[in-house]
Amino acid sequence: MTSHDIAPRMRPLSARKTAILCALDIGTTKVACLIARLMPADQSDLLRGRTHHCKVLGIGHQRSRGLKAGAVIDMEEAEKSIRMAVDAAERMAGVQVESVIVNISGGRLGSSLYGAKIRLGGNAVSETDVHMVLEAAASRTAQQGRAALHSLPMSFSLDSATGIREPKGMIGSHLGAQLSVVSCDSAPVRNLMLAVERCHLDIEAVVSTPYASGLATLVDDEAEMGTAVIDFGGGTTSIAVFSENRLAHVDAIAVGGGHVTMDIARGLTLRLSDAERLKTYYGACIASSSDERETIAVTQVGDDGDHVTHMPKSHLVRIIKPRVEEILELVRDRLAAAGYAPQAGQRLVLTGGASQLTGLPEAARRIISGQVRMGRPLGIQGLPESAKNPTFAAAVGLLVYPQYAGIEHFEPRRLPMLQIANGEGYVGNMVRWLKSNF
Repeated sequence: MTSHDIAPRMRPLSARKTAILCALDIGTTKVACLIARLMPADQSDLLRGRTHHCKVLGIGHQRSRGLKAGAVIDMEEAEKSIRMAVDAAERMAGVQVESVIVNISGGRLGSSLYGAKIRLGGNAVSETDVHMVLEAAASRTAQQGRAALHSLPMSFSLDSATGIREPKGMIGSHLGAQLSVVSCDSAPVRNLMLAVERCHLDIEAVVSTPYASGLATLVDDEAEMGTAVIDFGGGTTSIAVFSENRLAHVDAIAVGGGHVTMDIARGLTLRLSDAERLKTYYGACIASSSDERETIAVTQVGDDGDHVTHMPKSHLVRIIKPRVEEILELVRDRLAAAGYAPQAGQRLVLTGGASQLTGLPEAARRIISGQVRMGRPLGIQGLPESAKNPTFAAAVGLLVYPQYAGIEHFEPRRLPMLQIANGEGYVGNMVRWLKSNF
C-alpha cells in the first residue's frame, strides 16, 4: 500500500436510500460522536448540494486525551477517549456502531492543484474522455510521505477555453482538467486510524476538518461566490476556501485555542483547568471601557498553596489579545500567499470551539476581512441545544460529507482506462478477442 492509498474512499450515498451513519470528530480538546439517520429529501434552495435530511439519534462527547496539535501522541489515552464518546452515543441512539467517518486536523494539512491534457482530434467530448483526463491528472498526485484525503475536479478546458464546468458534448482538439488534492502527512493519519481501529470500528472515510466544517456551515451562495472557512480548534487552526461550489484550497497552522489557555496559565500562574474556565467565562480578545472596572477572581498556584486574588478583567484581555491577533495574522498571510485573499475578502466564516471567544469576529474583521459571521451547523434535526454551536460544526459536516463524496475522483487501483482503450493488458486482450470473434 502506497502513502497515496492510506485513507479509505467512501462510496457515494444513494439519493434514494435511508442510511444510519456515525461521525467521529477527534480533536485536540474533545472527541465528539454523532449517530444520525439520513433520509432522502427534496432539493433545497438554501442547501442545494444535500440529498438527505439528517436527524441525530445519539450524541456523545468526551475530553480528548492523547492528542496534540491534532495528532495522536498517546495511543492508549486516545483509544479510551474514542471508546467513551462512541459508547455514550450508542447508548443514546440504541444502536451499535460498526463503522465511522472521522476527521483529521493535524499532519500539516495542505492542498495542491494538478492538471493534465488529452488529445480529442476534433471530436465531441464523451464520458470516456472526461474519465481519461481525470485519471491522467490523478496519476500525478502521489507524493512521498503524504496521504491524499480529497481529490476534487475543479474545472476543465477545451483548447484555449478555460473554466468549463461540464465539457461533455463540446468539440475541441484537446481536453484539460484540473484537480484540487487535499493531503496530509501519512504518519499522523495512520496513527489516527489505528486508534479508531483499536476500538473495533471500521473507517468509512477520513475527512479534513475545515472541509467538514464548511459543508456544515455554508449556504450555496457563499460556496459559489467565494468564502474562507476558519476552524479554530484547540490545537490547530485550519482553513478551507470554497469557490464556485468547490473546495479550492486547504491549509492549517499548529496554533489554536489551547495556546491561548496556556498563555493565561503561564501569565497568571494558574492550573490549566482554571485558565480554561477563565477564558470561557471572562475571556475576550478586544478591549472594552469596562475592563478596568470589572474584577475577576483568580485561584493562583503558590509555594504555600492555592490562594484567591482579584484582578481587573483588562489584565486577562491583555494576555489573550496578542495570541489571537497572531493566529489571525498567520491565517491572513497564508491566504495571501496561496492567492486566495480576494475570496477571504468577500466573506469569512468562523467556526470551531475556540471561535466563540468574545470579540473574535471583530478582530477577524479588522485583520483579515470586512464580512465575517459565525458558522453554526445548518440543516440538521435532533441536535441538542447545547450542541447547536460552532463547536460541533465539524462533527455535523462529517454526516453531510457522504452526500458529496461522489464528486471526488481518485486514481483507480486497477488498470487505467487508457490502457484498456489502447488494448493493453488482460482486459484489453479480452476485448480485442471478443471483437474479432463475434
